Amino acid sequence: MSQYRVTLFFGPEPVEGPPPRLRCVFNVKKRSWKGGVQVAVEMEDAQLARARQATGFDSWLQAALSGVAEAERGGYERRAQDLFAQALCSLKLDVAIETGLPQENRTIAAGALVDEVDRAVPSQADRIKAQILAELDIPNKAE
Repeated sequence: MSQYRVTLFFGPEPVEGPPPRLRCVFNVKKRSWKGGVQVAVEMEDAQLARARQATGFDSWLQAALSGVAEAERGGYERRAQDLFAQALCSLKLDVAIETGLPQENRTIAAGALVDEVDRAVPSQADRIKAQILAELDIPNKAE
């Protein structure tokens, strides 16, 4: 069992100013802490695009949504994109926790841990996709 409890507070939402990026905010509580902290995790659009390419996300999503009625597909696609961004921000938070996270509200900047997250994405692709399918309530055809 993890010594941290992490829950999404809100996001993704765009962040003002260059470079183009978004942010998700998480509540993080370590078992030994009296209270939790809020951690904003920023992710550049370019890194999200690399992750989509590394995971084959766009073609996977089209195949996953093939059984969804055409009229409903746009809503599913938008939600899946948000869920993918949340998953990437969560992955970045996991990497930050591994390196040590102090008990203080903070922002993990878009430029932080970029290489570490890029390296972690391929090994987490199946888990991310399974989470997205579960959230969208679409059967996993790989099962």
